[in-house]
Amino acid sequence: MIETDASNSGIGAVLMQEGHPISYLSKALGPKAQALSTYEKECLAVILAVDKWRSYLQHAPFTLATDHRSLTHLQDQKISSPMQQKSLLKLLGLRYNILYKKGQDNTAADALSRAPSPSELHTISFCTPKWLTVVSAGYRQNEVDKQLLQELALSGSNDKGYVLHQGIIRYKVRVWLGHNTEAQRAIMLSLHASGVGGHSGFQGTYQRIKALFAWPAMKQDIQSYVKECTVCQQAKAEHIRKPGLLSPLPVPKEAWNLVAMDFIRGLPKSKKFDTILVVIDKFSKYGHFLPLAHPFTALQVAQLYLDKVYKLHGLPMVIVIDRDPIFTSTLWQELCKLTDTKMNMSSASHPETDGQSEKLNQCLETFLRCMVHSAPKKWAYWLPQAEYWYNTNYHSALGKTPFQVLYGYQPRHLGDANLQSSLSSDLSGWLAERNPMQGLIREHLLRAQQRMKVQEDKHRSDRQFAVGEWAYLKLQPYVQQSVVRRSNHKLGFKYFGPYQILEKVGEVAYRLALPASSKIQPVVHVSLLKPAQPPVQTDNTTDLAALHISPSLNPAQVLQSRLVRVGGHTRAQVKIAWHGLPLSMATWEWASLLAPATTA
Repeated sequence: MIETDASNSGIGAVLMQEGHPISYLSKALGPKAQALSTYEKECLAVILAVDKWRSYLQHAPFTLATDHRSLTHLQDQKISSPMQQKSLLKLLGLRYNILYKKGQDNTAADALSRAPSPSELHTISFCTPKWLTVVSAGYRQNEVDKQLLQELALSGSNDKGYVLHQGIIRYKVRVWLGHNTEAQRAIMLSLHASGVGGHSGFQGTYQRIKALFAWPAMKQDIQSYVKECTVCQQAKAEHIRKPGLLSPLPVPKEAWNLVAMDFIRGLPKSKKFDTILVVIDKFSKYGHFLPLAHPFTALQVAQLYLDKVYKLHGLPMVIVIDRDPIFTSTLWQELCKLTDTKMNMSSASHPETDGQSEKLNQCLETFLRCMVHSAPKKWAYWLPQAEYWYNTNYHSALGKTPFQVLYGYQPRHLGDANLQSSLSSDLSGWLAERNPMQGLIREHLLRAQQRMKVQEDKHRSDRQFAVGEWAYLKLQPYVQQSVVRRSNHKLGFKYFGPYQILEKVGEVAYRLALPASSKIQPVVHVSLLKPAQPPVQTDNTTDLAALHISPSLNPAQVLQSRLVRVGGHTRAQVKIAWHGLPLSMATWEWASLLAPATTA
């Protein structure tokens, strides 16, 4: 049944379905309303109401109730106006009956203009959230809440601020959840992990929940929930001092016992060379700069070290290197075993382990930049001069130059011989002077190292893990493409895991229980780790094993294809689903790079 009415302000209609009214107020007639007659307005009310509910009316007969008597003759009167033609076209094909209803009885159709009589009973329907039913039912599951509910059912309120309203207990206007842990977790999930909560921190989440709800120990529960949220732990950066106190390498007792090696790559071609192998002694700070040409092998690097360094200083006891594929090759591993030389590799993604080589690389690059900025392809000619410059430069940690520490005298500059520094009565006298000098140099290095540690630790925080604890691992997704494949790095998680601590390596490095398929080193610096709670659910945990893209991974299916304009040409791309990975990990690849059998 549809009840219609028209007035100067607008047109209203009510659809009666199974005794429940659904009110509808049409848009205003606008400025043209004044030009319409009362009959046209009432007829327009019928047209708009039928048009609104046509999908419900075209399957069964219905009744049109109107307070305008002339409309009851709409089907049998003579058509003489455009409004009559329009109304008949709108009603064509519908099974309806027009019923006249007095205006005083038709109050529901135009409730805005007709004030209801106090004697009439009007029903207002409203929806009740389902979670309020769950909260109300939860009061009866705990004895304390049940006793409070019974007390408030008799008195309505008490002096502690509790009030019973429509079956819901409220504490200082807020909804009281009591000891219903299910409702508490649901509220924290809705106001923290949803779009409304936005994974805010503890303070933001607590204030948002506190404004609406209350329960015992609410602050502690919210703090624990936010702390254990896996999405927050993986997506948010830590705003603290850099974790891990400075742990310097031990100071050797004599020269060329502890050696550091590193590469400087990406240089322009100069005399066929484009790489520099930097070798530095940790005791005397003396360095050698050896040019290399790509591509080079581990055997070529070992031969170069033998020709340029070994013949002058012999074999070291320890070599500090990064995790370059050259140094991690089987050749270097076996070579060090045969010569009884220990290889100390830096932690994964932590070049600060070999800070001495990194600093020397910076000094060498600065020298070459200053000398050959106008002719960068001439840098190989300046390399011997750069080595002499560095080794004869004053070193603040030594109090001398590396040249003087190694050889015991200063080199000859500009033709002026320093006779006092080169005087030596005999070999025994020179050796007697050298031993105390080495002890003094070691004291200088220890003092400089301690001073550096004190200053650096002012900007660091101490962080330690016990074996068996869990931690998140921070990776560099832009660099480590072989480890993690992400559709978008900018909005990806900052941390991966959590992973269990297997072993403490040194003072500030730990070995993690990474998946067997991961391609990163399991020993990482503590600054890349973030404390994590033991995993209780794996819904939001990103595993390196699941994200690892193996070099031998094969395409499984072509999902979509598209054309991409690159420059002035159009190239075809296909979306590939990979074997062993979910469809969400599908990637767009160039069709020209795939085998014909794949794209067929």
